[in-house]
Amino acid sequence: MTENQNPEQKARDNIDALLRQAGWVVQSAKKIDLNVGLGQAVREYQTDAGPADYVLRG
Repeated sequence: MTENQNPEQKARDNIDALLRQAGWVVQSAKKIDLNVGLGQAVREYQTDAGPADYVLRG
């Protein structure tokens, strides 16, 4: 994390860190690897209802 990040990026970095501590594998929706195992957290995933900040797949 750097000092010049905007508040949204700082929050995303914190959420990513907390998800990793809880055992989730955090991935970008642009580079999803469904074979990394159980407990995947996908950032910025497009759903039928609109974009989701995170989608969790266990």
